[in-house]
Amino acid sequence: MSEIYIMCVDDEPDVLEAVERDLSSFEDVFPLEAASSAEEARSVLQQIESKGDELAVIFCDHVMPGETGVELLEWMEQTDTFKNTRKALLTGQAGLDATIQAVNRASLDFYIQKPWTKDSLLSIARDLLTQYVLESGRNPLPYMTMLNAEEVAKAMHEGGLISDE
Repeated sequence: MSEIYIMCVDDEPDVLEAVERDLSSFEDVFPLEAASSAEEARSVLQQIESKGDELAVIFCDHVMPGETGVELLEWMEQTDTFKNTRKALLTGQAGLDATIQAVNRASLDFYIQKPWTKDSLLSIARDLLTQYVLESGRNPLPYMTMLNAEEVAKAMHEGGLISDE
């Protein structure tokens, strides 16, 4: 069975380390990858793709040297392999125009303002992972410890897999 990854992209080492630390509880079920630039992120994405694995969620900063986070997310949206990846912009510097561009052209799923709280980041990650697993058609049971159980049960009920009786 292929792996489903979470990725964090930020050019500030302290921020990248903090995001990784906050999301580390997911790592036993969803391996975590990190990149310090859009260029490095593309390289990691190519490695994930070459192994036949998937990227469920990306948390990406906007303002980075070279290619911006929004540009990376737009590229992912236009790439069949990563089109369904849940995309979250985690930034303190994106202006309204960049945010609108991310929503409209990169199918942004969530905007997270820096500084964030660990609890909010974990909740957002759990919801985005749940959406990805359910919409990908995968059996959610191997991932249940990290998913939103209420949403999984609702989807199973609506799909006729469980009944009220």
